[in-house]
Parts: sequence; structure tokens; C-alpha cells
Amino acid sequence: MRRSLALVGLLLVVALLSDAPWAARGSSHCKHTYSEDIRPHSVTITEFGAVGDGITLNTKAFQNAIFYLNSFSDKGGAKLFVPAGRWLTGSFDLISHLTLWLDKDAVILGSTNSADWPVIDPLPSYGRGRELPGGRHQSLIYGRNLTDVIITGDNGTIDGQGDIWWEWFGTGNLNYTRPHLVELMNSTGVVISNLTFLNSPFWTIHPVYCSQVTVQNVTILAPLDSPNTDGIDPGEFYHLSQNLFHSFYDSSDNVCIEDCYISTGDDLIAIKSGWDEYGIAYARPCTNIIIRRLIGETRTSAGIAIGSEMSGGVSEVHAENLRFFKSSTGILIKTSPGRGSYVRDIYVSNVTLADVDIAIRFIGYYGEHPDEFYDPNELPTIERITLKDITGENIKLAGLLEGIEGDNFLNICLANITLNVTSESPWNCSYIQGYSDLVSPETCEPLKEIISPERYSDCYHLSDHLRSSRNQKKGAWSLSW
Repeated sequence: MRRSLALVGLLLVVALLSDAPWAARGSSHCKHTYSEDIRPHSVTITEFGAVGDGITLNTKAFQNAIFYLNSFSDKGGAKLFVPAGRWLTGSFDLISHLTLWLDKDAVILGSTNSADWPVIDPLPSYGRGRELPGGRHQSLIYGRNLTDVIITGDNGTIDGQGDIWWEWFGTGNLNYTRPHLVELMNSTGVVISNLTFLNSPFWTIHPVYCSQVTVQNVTILAPLDSPNTDGIDPGEFYHLSQNLFHSFYDSSDNVCIEDCYISTGDDLIAIKSGWDEYGIAYARPCTNIIIRRLIGETRTSAGIAIGSEMSGGVSEVHAENLRFFKSSTGILIKTSPGRGSYVRDIYVSNVTLADVDIAIRFIGYYGEHPDEFYDPNELPTIERITLKDITGENIKLAGLLEGIEGDNFLNICLANITLNVTSESPWNCSYIQGYSDLVSPETCEPLKEIISPERYSDCYHLSDHLRSSRNQKKGAWSLSW
């Protein structure tokens, strides 16, 4: 019933907003070359003995089917079709040149037996499991060193049945970091589309060290109030509504995310690149990320978050046509001494917020380190962050922007922002420097300098918009880029 109501809500939101300016203006789409018809070979999971009763464990059937299809990887690839039914399984590995296709009423269910999720090595850019030292449980759907992988269908469902994992974590009964729903490592040409993801034990979609990733028309749902699944946010008490992660893009490049709906407990989209000394040493940045037409809510976290693990660097992030409601934060950048590296050249535009506590937040002292060997003198560089064309109703705080003493966040540019704020002190800023134009309520002192033509080059991706806007009536802004 919860899922049905959420999906009905999604359809209503999309219907209501399809004619809204922020939705209509985003006409670009992710570019990809796949087609559901290009795979010359196809099998159905039932041909390998799978039973879709929600009780029979089908791990061997998935593994055997994919082993068989591997013989076609050099012959145009193959499709594994999952028909209507409830297909219980443990973790299984994908192969190159494969399409995993879920029918409309197909549900892949994650096993509730932890033994069905093998333990694998930690990511080298993290140095350990994100929650616990040592290894981590392998994701339900996993792959590494792959090319041309498609996970799609007719809005089928992948359900991690995460409740038991949340309970184990909350009671301290886990020896290893919890698994994700989907993780692909060191892979190229990844498409994830037209699916619903439910109840991940930990993060939901996790491309790491990947290139050319497309995520389209995906719905991600999880309870907003379930306990005990934090692994990213600070604090000694780990709470699900602070950390049931969703789409998580880690040390990957050329990523496009569009037309997604996410309603869950933590940051809806998280962009990261490694943790302290391990991320610095691995040096794999997250760059060239495009996000379009994202709708969602998160009670205790952010619509889009960058960091706090950003030690490989994050740059060239473009996000537009976003709508976040009933959420803690709209746009969040978080880091800490010890992270090193950089977050730069970030551009977020055309954002609609409703019932959000903090519209824009920067955190310079996020804390959380993998071990005692990090170097607190490794300070991050945060610069050239442009946020424009943002509106908000019933916002508690316009901005809480906290840099690092002796390491100011530089060239923060705010333009054409109008927020209906309930706080008498709408902005709180420290250790930042930047510019603003057409911001209401009036911004904090470090950002009050107007974005004049002499400052265009300081503001990432903003000069063309400002030049065109100066020729129009004040307040009318170009939203194309």
C-alpha cells in the first residue's frame, strides 16, 4: 500500500508539473545508443529453473543464466528477461554486453539471509568499509570491469528488503558494511532506466570508477522514518532517515541523470570521490555530471549533495530543473579538513523548493574520517560554485554557509534567487567569499558584492546568462545553458 500511494503521488506530481516552466524548459536528454531490440540473443530466467513465488531462492538460476549468456558477449550480446513474479535471490554478477530486463510485474527480491551476499574487498578510495573496518557485503546486482551493461524494463521493481539489514545495523549485529542494491565498478557504457528501486540495505545505485553512465526514468522509494541506516551523515546515533542513500555517484565521469523521482531518507543524489588519504592517493575524480528534471523529498538530508567524501576531486557538475519538497536541505556541499582535493565548477539552476528547512548549505567541518592516519592539514579547495534561478516557499533558512577558517570557500555566486523565508536571520555565513545579484532576502555580507562584468570570470558558467539578462527587464533570466 505504501508503494502504491507513493507511485500515485509521483504520477500526480509529474502530471501537475509537466506544464510548469521548470519542467518544460528542460528539453535536453541524456544521449545513449542502446535499444531494447539490439541484443540478438535472449533467454528467460525460468529456462534456468527460477521460480517466481517470492520464497524459492533463485541465486543459482541467475548465476547460471548469466554464465550461459556470456558465450554471446562477442556475438552482439544478450538479454536476460525476468517475467512477472517475485524472484528471490542473493547477489549475482553481471557481464559485458548484457541487458537485464524486468517485466512490468517482475520484482527481484533481495534475500534476507546475509550469507547470500558475499563479502568483498573495500573500495581502494575508501580504504575500508564505509560503516565498519574491513570488507563489505557485495551488492545485490554487481559487476566490475564491464562494457555495455543495461539494467532496464517496463517499470519492473528491484526490492532489497532492507528492513532486516537496518535492524542488524541498529543493534550492532553486523561485521561488515551493508550492501547496495546495484553497484558497478570500473565499467563503461552503463544504462539504468525505467525501473523502481525499493528498500535498499544501504545505498541504492552506486556506479564507482565508471564512465559513460546514464540513469533515466528511475523511481527510488524507501521509508522516511525507518531507524538505523546511517553511513554518511555525522553523529554517533545512525538513523535511517539520515542515511538510506539513493543515487550515489562515486569517482565516475560522464554521468547523466534525468527524469527521476526519489522519496527516501538521505541525500537524493550524492556525488563523491574517495575518503581522506585513500581518496587522495587513488586520485579518481568525479567529473562531468549532468542532472536534469529531478523531483524528490528527504526529511533530514539534501536534494543534491556533494561530499563529504570528495578527496579525489569533484568538478563540472551541472544540475537544472529540480524540485525538492518537505526536505531538510535543497543544495548541500560538505567537506572537512583532511579531505584535501577540490570541489569546483558547480552550476545549479532552475530549482523550486517547498517546505525546505535550509535552501543552501555548505559545511566545512563535516568530520568523519576512515582512521587516525588522515592529515588534518590537507585542506580542500571549494571554489566557483554558481547557484541561480532558485525559488522557494516556506523556507526556514535561506543559507547556512560555513567554510573553513584559513581556507575560505571562494567565488560563490548567487543569482536570481527568491525565497519566502520564515527566519528573522535568513543567512548565516562564515569563511566564504563571493558575489550575488537579485537575491531576496538580501544575502550575507561576504556575498553582497554585485556580480559586475569585471567579476563574470569568477562565477562559473554565469557570464553568458548575465550578459543576456542585462538586456532584458530586471529579473528576467535566461535558463538555457
